[in-house]
Amino acid sequence: MKFVHIYKGTIVHAPKLGEFECHENAYLVTENGMIAGIFDTLPQKYAGLWVEDLEGKIIIPSFTDLHVHAPQYIMMGMGFDLPLLEWLNTYTFKEESRYRDPEFARRVYNRLAHELIRRGTTRVVMFSSLHREATHVLMEELERAGITGYVGKVNMDRNSPDYLCETTEESLSETRRWLEECRGRYQYIKPIITPRFTPSCTDELMAGLGRLAEEYDIPVQSHLSENDAEIAWVKELHPDTERYYESYEKFGMWKKGTVMAHCVHSDEVERKAMLDAGVWVAHSPDSNTNIYSGIAPVRKMLNEGLKVALASDVAGGAKLSIFHAAGEAIRASKLRYYYSGKKEEEAYLTVPEAFYLATSAGAEYFGAGPGFKEGDALHAIILDDSILPPSRDLTPAERIERLLYADDDRTIAGVVSEGRRII
Repeated sequence: MKFVHIYKGTIVHAPKLGEFECHENAYLVTENGMIAGIFDTLPQKYAGLWVEDLEGKIIIPSFTDLHVHAPQYIMMGMGFDLPLLEWLNTYTFKEESRYRDPEFARRVYNRLAHELIRRGTTRVVMFSSLHREATHVLMEELERAGITGYVGKVNMDRNSPDYLCETTEESLSETRRWLEECRGRYQYIKPIITPRFTPSCTDELMAGLGRLAEEYDIPVQSHLSENDAEIAWVKELHPDTERYYESYEKFGMWKKGTVMAHCVHSDEVERKAMLDAGVWVAHSPDSNTNIYSGIAPVRKMLNEGLKVALASDVAGGAKLSIFHAAGEAIRASKLRYYYSGKKEEEAYLTVPEAFYLATSAGAEYFGAGPGFKEGDALHAIILDDSILPPSRDLTPAERIERLLYADDDRTIAGVVSEGRRII
């Protein structure tokens, strides 16, 4: 027996990069939580069924956050006068060490999971800390809140403070134990291999993690070419490589489905290597500005065919909101365009393009089609822009633009994840 849910409202999605598709006073129909279609006129077969009338509201696909540091949630907005490596040593590592206490982790991760939903994010790719028990706590809280995604137990066995460092053997054995414990334990949250970044992992650890990724057939996430000092450090640690990405490639972690955060300074050669391998870019514009790492060449990436989606990178990013990340992506791209001398190959992002990166692009990482594709599980946000200042009558596209730049979580009136209404 099919359970049919019919939503009526203004439906906006982005099936293609750079294009809004808008349906006013239309119907979005699901059957058993799966999208049956968007209809301007309700088909006869649904006549007489109850309709959730969302008059005046907008329905859009929910957000994906492709790079979040869960343990850093408690330090959002701190330390941004420092560059990346100093920021890690002054703030981040100290805060992450607190997650050796699973009860502390439970308090923080419960709030994190609920704020993600409140912000309209239903899919994530996320770093935990190096603590196995706390990583399970994070996975449990995300699943309980209704979030789908990948979570990784962080690995680091060098160039880290004593209070937040593993031996190589411990890192690999704890990771394997965690992976075994994940089997059959979660429905919507899956494990992902997570070397923090090349400087924090010995060659032996990287090789072992590459073998685990292959053995368990799971993806990899890490950082790439974020900061000048970091890139120089990687070159010192791996003098046999020409570029940062090779420090992952030679250990079997440069493959389809790998997520690399930032890629601010990835040159044409490194970007081509990403394209050829099927590696994704998690673009974190707020973080790149806050820790003054630079401005990623997103227009070039898109023109070259790379897979790019948005990320908050909390706590390098100061907000969990992907609406905020979309606005920051546009602003950063405008600065890059301006300081390039307004070169065409550096053209700035438009609102429909940023909206696509916030919704359809991230959904693709999870195997979903762009926009509200028939046959996919429904992931959606119901937006109420009536709380914003009064205005003339706006088109649906103008309403989305205003909502994006306003970034007011009070406008999120409902959230659906995997076909389930969770707000």
